[in-house]
Amino acid sequence: MPRPALNWLARPASDTQITHRGRLWLYFLAGAVIVFLVIPTLIVIPMSFSASQYLEFPPREWSSRWYDNYFNSREWMNATWVSVRAALLTVLVVTPIATMAAYGLAVSRVKAARWLFLLLITPMMVPVILVAIGVFFAYTHLRLNNTMLGLVLAHSALALPMSLIVIAAGLKSYDMNQELVARSLGAPRLLAFLVITLPQIRFSVITGALLAFIVSFDEVIVALFISGRDMSTITRSMFLALRDQIDPTIAAISTVMIIITSAALVIAQVFGKSKEPGEE
Repeated sequence: MPRPALNWLARPASDTQITHRGRLWLYFLAGAVIVFLVIPTLIVIPMSFSASQYLEFPPREWSSRWYDNYFNSREWMNATWVSVRAALLTVLVVTPIATMAAYGLAVSRVKAARWLFLLLITPMMVPVILVAIGVFFAYTHLRLNNTMLGLVLAHSALALPMSLIVIAAGLKSYDMNQELVARSLGAPRLLAFLVITLPQIRFSVITGALLAFIVSFDEVIVALFISGRDMSTITRSMFLALRDQIDPTIAAISTVMIIITSAALVIAQVFGKSKEPGEE
């Protein structure tokens, strides 16, 4: 006698699926959370076009004077260039290290691999202020304060966990047997990785690189401790300007930074969803 079908298998598909009407409360809750998080950020945009000498919302008069003040200021432009250089160099440092670390942990058969992974993402678990204090005292002895090298190394330590997690996630869904086939046919391990594995996880690698750029470009706490003078980042300069005086130029700079970081996040999402690992 055949076994009776299980109840959940016997149900019609329409009964096992949640309708959109039943999800309305979830959509409403998600929308409320998004509005709560995004609106305070978007308020800065109209404030940046105010003609007033002070920050005000809504603006009584509209003007682009604060954007002119930003782009024509040598001090602000130097700080922006420092942040861009530091972010790009951080990407160049973090991306290969995160890729090699993620690959090594993925193929490792050592039981301590999980603990090594936790060790590598420790900077993401520790309060940034503690990292900044430790880096500052270490750099004092190494004479790396107020240097681009010191800034890049500190930002790399903060950005590495994010990139490592993204690339490791891409490797988890990758079929390592493809690389093993290439190696069985005589290809060296490095060549097999570069030709077979890397092209198929490239979207995870690119996403990790973009996230490293964002982490470095937006970082302010470590920069307050280890950078200054001609090596001040844009976020550090904004913090000091906001502390000393309420300059509406900060609203214009914030708007530019929102556009840059949002564009990077959109690109990361596009690359992340373009193809799954293993697809042609």
